[in-house]
Amino acid sequence: MKQLGQYAAPRHVVAHLSDPHLITGGGLHYGVVDNVANLRRAVERLAAVRPAPQALVFTGDLADQGAPDAYETLRSIVEPAAAEMGAIVVWTMGNHDERGPFARELYDSADAGFQDRVHEVDGLRIVALDTSVPGYHHGELRPEQLAWLADVLATPAEHGTLLAMHHPPLPIPMLRAAELIELHDQQSLADVIAGTDVRGVLAGHLHLSTWSTFAGVPVSVASASCYTSDPAPVDRFVSGVDAAQSFTMVHTYDDRLVHTLVPLECGTEVSHVGTDIEEALEGVSLEEAVELASSKKSPFNN
Repeated sequence: MKQLGQYAAPRHVVAHLSDPHLITGGGLHYGVVDNVANLRRAVERLAAVRPAPQALVFTGDLADQGAPDAYETLRSIVEPAAAEMGAIVVWTMGNHDERGPFARELYDSADAGFQDRVHEVDGLRIVALDTSVPGYHHGELRPEQLAWLADVLATPAEHGTLLAMHHPPLPIPMLRAAELIELHDQQSLADVIAGTDVRGVLAGHLHLSTWSTFAGVPVSVASASCYTSDPAPVDRFVSGVDAAQSFTMVHTYDDRLVHTLVPLECGTEVSHVGTDIEEALEGVSLEEAVELASSKKSPFNN
């Protein structure tokens, strides 16, 4: 479709999903939430995204208890859909994941050590960092991991680097309980990132969407597909709710990232513009298209 606004098409399209928390045997989370069904809904919503994503990045807590069959289910749902889209899949460790089953079931690897990996998408580098600490829920990056990351970042990628990690390096003012299980020693990571080609950090863990900056780069936290954290609970310190599940689309431009939240639940439609408008706009000049959209008679009546 022709360019209608001031910006050309994005250079890269990345889907950022997090915290599916799949349960062994396909059971219900807390006896209520069908995490498998929610993941399928996310994949179905992704199939409608245009242009299609070039990468699906999952930032941890893939399996609620690290069970092998949960990873098998995850892979069976996501990988065929990703192949249909022409996208690669980036799996990232979370505090609920177990390195052995994670490596074996998702990467066909016998290496149960740190699950740090580098992926490349048309010149965009995506580095998956394993911030998990076996037996605990907080996050950390060991000195040897930071040294490895520094070595990776020493050579800039053609279109820069995104870091994918479970524990977000940012303040958590709307979910104070998460401060108890945050990423430790964040300054050490900041020291490695500073002055490199890192363009953004993608994270999860919080079960809500939030944004900030870290070491001079944007941080985007994707909400969960399982259940979400209510940021304004009544008479509760923490409240998990079966509502507002979503994922985030990330569009990269030469000088910026654009993040867009996509809810899993399709709301009640109150207005629409049909897809036939695309064909109609192809047949007019840019000036005519702008005039059509700007007029009070326009179908774009926001």
